[in-house]
Amino acid sequence: MAATAETHNTIEAVWRIEAPKLIAALARVVGDVGVGEELAQDALVAALEQWPEQGVPDRPGAWLMATAKHRAIDTLRRRQRLQQKQEQLGWDLLIEPPQLGVPELEAVVDDEAAIGDDLLRLVFIACHPLLSMDARVALTLRLLGGLTTDEIAHAFLVPEPTIAQRIVRAKRTLSDAHVPFEVPPPGELAERLAAVLEVTYLIFNEGYSASAGDDWTRPALCEDALRLGRVLAELMPSEPEVHGLVALMELQASRLRARVSPSGEPILLLDQNRMLWDQLLIRRGLAALRRGETLGSALGPYGLQAAIAACHARARTAADTDWPQIAALYEVLGQLTPSPVVELNRAMAVAMAHGPLAGLEIVDALADEPSLRSYYVLPNVRGDLLVRLGRLGEARVEFERAASLAHNARQRQVLLDRAAACAP
Repeated sequence: MAATAETHNTIEAVWRIEAPKLIAALARVVGDVGVGEELAQDALVAALEQWPEQGVPDRPGAWLMATAKHRAIDTLRRRQRLQQKQEQLGWDLLIEPPQLGVPELEAVVDDEAAIGDDLLRLVFIACHPLLSMDARVALTLRLLGGLTTDEIAHAFLVPEPTIAQRIVRAKRTLSDAHVPFEVPPPGELAERLAAVLEVTYLIFNEGYSASAGDDWTRPALCEDALRLGRVLAELMPSEPEVHGLVALMELQASRLRARVSPSGEPILLLDQNRMLWDQLLIRRGLAALRRGETLGSALGPYGLQAAIAACHARARTAADTDWPQIAALYEVLGQLTPSPVVELNRAMAVAMAHGPLAGLEIVDALADEPSLRSYYVLPNVRGDLLVRLGRLGEARVEFERAASLAHNARQRQVLLDRAAACAP
């Protein structure tokens, strides 16, 4: 019994690593992401049936690929339009469809040089602009993260049937639109890559600061996003913003252990025990930032945010933080991507660098911004600055308002505690 459980754990670990490669290679062969995933799932089922009795193969990834490949052969043989499919894929096979054998398909699927290209195609398919953002996130975690529908639902606090429907509809949308399994042409690459990075960072952020539920963080989601970001950096080494995003996620992830108390309460950045910050992730983040900087172009939005995170990472204590530099970086970021949220963050940095009154002036200018009316951070920041100015009555009102807007239970309690601390 224990051996079977151990084998199942091994299969799960192997699947997380190999699933994206399997799905990508099979989708290229059959020309359909949904069919490719079904074939990969068939191979997983075969592993679950056979490995507990026969033992884990020496090369489990190759075993899964070979098993899925044979199922792909059967699928293609059943298709009446095999010759048309051969022409679409450009196969140079001068044989009749019924004679299609394993060696020919092996040459297509086992092309090691194509694995990277296949993964990149799969990334862009999962984040295709035809899909809603929710669908992109679910499909990315499913196809590239190797997560089950139940795991995705649990991570985002959404009913499992809802996630299942999103994934099914997403695959149907891609199939009905005959979306080609390819990397976008140069004219579309920048916009499509931005969408991929947005999905990746959204997944990371949901793990870093959970928008709802009882937990302040969900580290597993951060790990999924980091894994995807690192794969992207390997597949697109000349794209500075990819390295910028990886640097940002590595540096922010380095603080995860220090962001929550043993009892689960959030701990603000300036109050964190920096001895708990993960130095390996900090070194990796700083290295990724340097790689992005050496590519020649000016830092993009993710690179600038990574540079801000690096200022915190390099400071041995909160008092050592280079707040003027952080304020300057936020100003550049605001010019590049104007946003009330960026301006709100700049206000916090300006307050640390030049005093709370200077920060409050910026915050008050954002009071009527429609996009911030339901954003709890605005009254939270204003309350913090009012506390520093000694205006506790006003601060209490702001913290109570922030608590009413917060969806995360842990964050809401922190805000209520801060409001109570401002009582006479």
